[in-house]
Amino acid sequence: MKAKIAIIGGTGIYEGLNLENVKEIDLDTPFGRPSDSIKIGELEGVKVAFIPRHGRGHVYSPTHVPYRANIYALKKIGVERIISVCAVGSLKEEIKPLDIVIPDQLYDKTKFRPNTFFEDVVVHVGFAEPFCPELRSLAIDVLKDLGYDFHGKGTYVCIEGPQFSTKAESYVHRALGFDIIGMTALPEAKLAREAEICYLTIATVTDYDVWKEQEVDVAMVLENMAKSEERVKNLLKELIPKIPEERGCPCKDALKFAITTQKEYITPQVRRKLGIFIDKYLD
Repeated sequence: MKAKIAIIGGTGIYEGLNLENVKEIDLDTPFGRPSDSIKIGELEGVKVAFIPRHGRGHVYSPTHVPYRANIYALKKIGVERIISVCAVGSLKEEIKPLDIVIPDQLYDKTKFRPNTFFEDVVVHVGFAEPFCPELRSLAIDVLKDLGYDFHGKGTYVCIEGPQFSTKAESYVHRALGFDIIGMTALPEAKLAREAEICYLTIATVTDYDVWKEQEVDVAMVLENMAKSEERVKNLLKELIPKIPEERGCPCKDALKFAITTQKEYITPQVRRKLGIFIDKYLD
């Protein structure tokens, strides 16, 4: 029950992918249980894992998604690349609702979410480029071929939620130069980097936040998410078979120097808990 590629997203995405030979597995982790069981199947002949970020029935708010358990469980089944699908608001006139954005930067405004696996030892991991350059390049090429309206870069500001922004907050986010706003990319991207898993976000724009003199509500978000689902599914079906078997990006060695400088502080207890991340640097 292994897979090298995983999709984190909503159930609508999963149902439309029509994965073949699907099996479902339940895992536990040192950080609790994941959002849901993990489904593993084949897409265009490629083994793929899928997990709904908010659980079936959307039971986890952005703050309470078990991000660490999700990433740990995916690492446990051999995942090396994660494609995250999420809904975002636009902070720029030119980034229109129903556009797709492949962000290249993140800004963290979350407050209450554990954002590291390494609570018992200090491990500093580089995060200057939070998204995998290899996956970003592939996704952009596929979007060009498909002819969809998209933006190949942008800064995603991640807020705590679950409330949407005030107008004052939205104006400040625009003034700071952010491009899109959402609630789920962090700490997911940070944890993926600590797990040495490549991470890509496919962000579908559902609204203009509240800076454009309009209210944002769940009905609007869900309606535009549904409109975008078909294009996202087509993107995934074209993208996943093009992902090379071997990784040529720096994501795969993210812990290399962080761990080698901390070897003497790695206790047996830490190794039992986090061995799937660090064993290769300790043996």
